[in-house]
Amino acid sequence: MIITGDDPEYIAFVKTRLRDQFLMTDLGPLRYFLGIEVSSTSDGFYISQEKYIQDLLARVALGDERTVETPMELNVKLQLTDGDPLSDPTRYRHLVGSVVYLAVTRPDISYPVHILSQFVSAPTTVYYSHLLRVLRYLRGTITRRLFFPRSSFLQLQCYSDATWASDPSDRCSLSAYCVFLGGSLIAWKTKKQTAVFRSLPQGWVACYGLVDC
Repeated sequence: MIITGDDPEYIAFVKTRLRDQFLMTDLGPLRYFLGIEVSSTSDGFYISQEKYIQDLLARVALGDERTVETPMELNVKLQLTDGDPLSDPTRYRHLVGSVVYLAVTRPDISYPVHILSQFVSAPTTVYYSHLLRVLRYLRGTITRRLFFPRSSFLQLQCYSDATWASDPSDRCSLSAYCVFLGGSLIAWKTKKQTAVFRSLPQGWVACYGLVDC
């Protein structure tokens, strides 16, 4: 159980009452939980999954030390017919599931994870090569973390962006957004739209406000 708050006396009271009812141990301030690392400083809190990435790279054993600057090449449009089917799709599915969990603290891989997770039912050699690129990107950016400042203005800001008919298989667009509460990034998502575009609607306005998180 994780207890949060800014009243140390009340937190101590809650812990005492819980110990009266349950067999529990006070492990102190939160530092590691389900693969997520939390570190506290005088300025705020940092959240990362550095050890989780290290363990994942060790399991994959890429065989080289290469890194890349971006998790996916620019303007890549994957199709169902790209590449040859993998003889054993288990590894691909396992790795996709791992990077999906990594996206909990790494908004910078949200887009490629969304794209590659669409092909878990029938992965191919091409999709697998793009997945390995994501892992090489993570290797080069393993120390990146989310920062939540202790003092910040409580104002919501949302940035969004969208493609237009970017999926070659169904001509659906992708939408993406990220939400800040003050200086803290609290929500983000990349999702395929349900509508199918045949032409650019008159008066279409796209918001290009995504920031480098």
